[in-house]
Amino acid sequence: MKAARAAARAWRRGDLAHEFGVAMPARPARPATPPLLPPARMPKRGKAGSQRSRIAMLHALAHIEFGAIDLAFDMAGRFGAGLPRAFIDDWLAVGADEAIHFALLDRRLKALGAHYGALPAHDGLWRAAADTAHDLLARLAVVPMVLEARGLDVTPATVAAFERAGDARAAAILARIYRDEIRHVAAGTRWFRTVCESRGLAAVPHWQKLIRSHFRGTVKPPFNDSARGEAGLSRDFYEGVAASRLV
Repeated sequence: MKAARAAARAWRRGDLAHEFGVAMPARPARPATPPLLPPARMPKRGKAGSQRSRIAMLHALAHIEFGAIDLAFDMAGRFGAGLPRAFIDDWLAVGADEAIHFALLDRRLKALGAHYGALPAHDGLWRAAADTAHDLLARLAVVPMVLEARGLDVTPATVAAFERAGDARAAAILARIYRDEIRHVAAGTRWFRTVCESRGLAAVPHWQKLIRSHFRGTVKPPFNDSARGEAGLSRDFYEGVAASRLV
C-alpha cells in the first residue's frame, strides 16, 4: 500500500516520465493469501450484525479495495499512452485513495481480531479487468461506471448496518470510502465521455452497447440516483440496461 502512495507522490513531483515503453502484465502480483474461490463457493457471512458477519463484510470490502489499487494503476499504465497527463493524474490519485481505503479496512479488521487474508475471497474484479484489457472505453464502462457505481448504491445501507451494530469506527471508514468513490465514478464517467467525444461516438448508446458485450453480471436497481448524479452518471446511461433488460 505504501508503494502505491509513493508512486502517486512521485508522479505528482514529476519524478516519473509520461512514457509507456513497458507492457503491463496480464495479472498483478498477488500475496499468498487470501485464497481465491469462485463466487459460488464463497462461504456465507453469518447472522447480520454479529462480529463474524462484520469481519466477513470488512474482509470482502478490503479485498475489493486491494484489487481496486491494481485496477487504477493498470488503467493508467495500460491506456495512458496518447492521453493527456490529466488521465494519469486522475488514475494514480484513485490508486492512492484505494490504498488508503485498504489500510483503513485492514486496520479495523486487526482491531476485531482478524486481518486481510484470514478469509477466502473471489477474483471477480480482476476478471472484469481481463475482459476489458483490449479497450479503454470498455474498461471505463465496466469498472468505474458499473462496479464502482454499484458501491454507491449499497454503501449507505452498509454504513447504517454497522452503526446499528455499534461499530461506529467501521461505519466512519465506509462513509469516507463512499465519499471518495463518488469522485472515482466521476473520473470514469468524465473520461468515458471525453474519449467518446474524441472518437465521434454518442456516449450513452455506446456505453450500453459495451455493457451488453463486456459485463457478465446485471445492472441491478435500486440505484442511488443522487450519488450517481453527483458523479455525472445520469439515469439515461443505466436505466435502459437495468436488471431484466440486460441480455
